[in-house]
Amino acid sequence: QVQLVESGGGSVQPGGSLGLSCLASGIDLSPYTMEWYRQAPGKQRELVAEITSGGSTDYAESVKGRFIISRDNAKNTVALQMNSLKPEDTAVYFCYLDLRPYYFDSRAANYWGQGTMVIVSS
Repeated sequence: QVQLVESGGGSVQPGGSLGLSCLASGIDLSPYTMEWYRQAPGKQRELVAEITSGGSTDYAESVKGRFIISRDNAKNTVALQMNSLKPEDTAVYFCYLDLRPYYFDSRAANYWGQGTMVIVSS
């Protein structure tokens, strides 16, 4: 079965950097768009960044110029490099794969990782 496992969260001071990684099993990620979401305490989950199969990227306005999404198809991973972190970046970060745009049969499912906590505080 498809599993997404995030790693790399932790605590960092404002202005610092953290790198997150999402490792997939049970599926080859290379044909699919991958996304990172985050959910801050008391707030709705929001899209942070996405990367297409061709490597095109898009970011939420709040993280543009600070975060970089990348993928390594050989390792079946997607990464999120977070720089110049702010307290408002504090959230649980989730890796997300949605197969519903690609299939119309039983493969048409979406998958979330378990999330990894990022705390930005002095």
